[in-house]
Amino acid sequence: MDFVKVEKLIGLMQQYDLSELKVAEKDWEFSARRGDKVQAPIVVSSPVVAHGAPASAPAAASAPAAAPKGPNTKEITAPIVGTFYRSPAPDQAPFKEVGDSIGADDVVCIVEAMKVMNEIKAGVSGKLLKILVENASPVEYGQPLFLVEAGS
Repeated sequence: MDFVKVEKLIGLMQQYDLSELKVAEKDWEFSARRGDKVQAPIVVSSPVVAHGAPASAPAAASAPAAAPKGPNTKEITAPIVGTFYRSPAPDQAPFKEVGDSIGADDVVCIVEAMKVMNEIKAGVSGKLLKILVENASPVEYGQPLFLVEAGS
C-alpha cells in the first residue's frame, strides 16, 4: 500500500471539501467517503500543457448535446477521473475517428490520471458514431466518451 498516495488523496478531499473520491490505476485502487451527505461530484484536474491542453483549461467539461440512441447504440465511458486525450501524443493522429470500425480490444483514447497515461479500450465492437468529449478535457468516472453502434 502506498501511504504517500493515500495521504495526498485524503488531502485533496479535505482541500476541495469532497465527500467521496474514487481513483483507479492499473494495479491500485483508492475509494473514500466521509460524512452522510452525498453531493454532486466535482472534477479537479490539472491541465497538461505538454500534451496540448491549454493552460487555462476549465475545471469541468460542459455536458455534450444529447445524441440519438438506437437499440444497438452503446456508450464507452471513462473508467477513471482524469484528462481525456484522443491521440497518443500531440503530434500523432487520433486513435479513432467518427465512422471508424472498432474492435473490443482497440484503444480509443487515453485518460491521464496522476501523471499516468491510461489507454482506454473500447470494450465493444462496432462503428464509432460520435465523440462526446473534446480533446484535453477533464472527464469524470462513468462519463460517456463515445457512442458506438454495436455489431456494425
